Amino acid sequence: MDYRIEKDSMGEVRVPKSALYGAQTQRAVENFPISGYTFPRTFIRALGLIKAAAARVNLDLGLLDAKKAGAIERAALAVAEGEHDDQFPIDIFQTGSGTSTNMNANEVIATLASRAGQKVHPNDDVNMCQSSNDVIPTAVHVAAALEMKDNLLPALEHLRKTLRKRAEECDDVVKTGRTHLMDAMPVRLGQEIGGWAAQIELAMERVQASLPRLHELAIGGTAVGTGINAHPEFGRRVARRLAETTEIPFVEARDHFAAQSAMDAAVEMSGQLKTLATALYKIANDLRWMNSGPQAGLAEIVLPSLQPGSSIMPGKINPVIPEATMMVCVEVMGNDVTIALCNASGNFQLNVMLPLLADNLLESITLLGNVSRVLADKAVAGFAVNRDAVRRLVDKNPIMVTVLNPVIGYEKGAAIAKQAYREGRRLKDVAAEQTDLPADELERLLDPRAMTEGGIKGSGQ
Repeated sequence: MDYRIEKDSMGEVRVPKSALYGAQTQRAVENFPISGYTFPRTFIRALGLIKAAAARVNLDLGLLDAKKAGAIERAALAVAEGEHDDQFPIDIFQTGSGTSTNMNANEVIATLASRAGQKVHPNDDVNMCQSSNDVIPTAVHVAAALEMKDNLLPALEHLRKTLRKRAEECDDVVKTGRTHLMDAMPVRLGQEIGGWAAQIELAMERVQASLPRLHELAIGGTAVGTGINAHPEFGRRVARRLAETTEIPFVEARDHFAAQSAMDAAVEMSGQLKTLATALYKIANDLRWMNSGPQAGLAEIVLPSLQPGSSIMPGKINPVIPEATMMVCVEVMGNDVTIALCNASGNFQLNVMLPLLADNLLESITLLGNVSRVLADKAVAGFAVNRDAVRRLVDKNPIMVTVLNPVIGYEKGAAIAKQAYREGRRLKDVAAEQTDLPADELERLLDPRAMTEGGIKGSGQ
């Protein structure tokens, strides 16, 4: 026999002999064979930290004896460290409160603690002063905050620094600006890359501005937000303990009814992630366009060659990192819609789509962190500038006639630009024929670098 018999309030259940979990987890495994997607590592880590903090607080409050509390805390920390991730098999698509996963943690921790010599009950001891209805919303916030601290924000800082470095290195390159994908006034490549860096900096500011709401924890509200069966100090103390352990400023939620019936902070943060995703999409797509070619495209830059680009066309190299980045961004935008709909599914005192919301939020944070590093290291840091091609395009750009508007007027400028484009000639040469401006004055006015610094060139400013 490769199973054992476990009992819960509904009767007997066959559980695999090697499993650390018990009857309630096994019921959930059998009830939800839906997707095969389980909670990510960060969420299991958060659950373990919460259970460890709860055990320590219950000891301090005199609700658990030292031996039992210590056994629970050690077992919970082992879960947090990832030693038993294979013991969390329940599908994301399960009961909307996440009760099955909370009980999964309770059962695994109780088994580990009992094996250490203490008789520990998953509900009475591991789940003391708690309910799935406050533990799972707390785990969502703790997991998201941990993933922000450990992954996303450091990755964005790395991307920001990489962009700023490349902006400085490329600031001497004057290129053709584009609006509507059509030639426009010149810009410096450093200015363009600096704009990307500013987008990342602003995205970081938005994320950090939303973190205080994510740091509020539902723990202590128990079943419906009233705190029934919990010590009045339990929520505050668990939040403080988690803050000490993680070095993240967690606090007890200001209102437990809001914290358990709605996940507004998660929606707020997802909106910031969506904004970041649109910024990364724009940056990645600009890199694709600038890299296009090598003969029939813009060919302003050459991205690092990472892998063959075609199974049939030899020598073809594709912009794979920008494309992967854009796919991540699309996934995050879709996740944002899912998270919003999940949050709208709060009924009275409980949100009933917590597992799906958690999975999508954590996926967005993780994907954006991972792809930001990849984009920085495998695309931004290593692209080469095709300086000759960029210079040729600038020299033939008829739109530079714009700086002559204060001197010759818009209508005359338009005629010169059209002639230069029609004849495929340099704007400077056509302007010399069609105006009486001295050669040295034309040189001064039509200096591409000077155009990138603003001002009214025709008035000598």
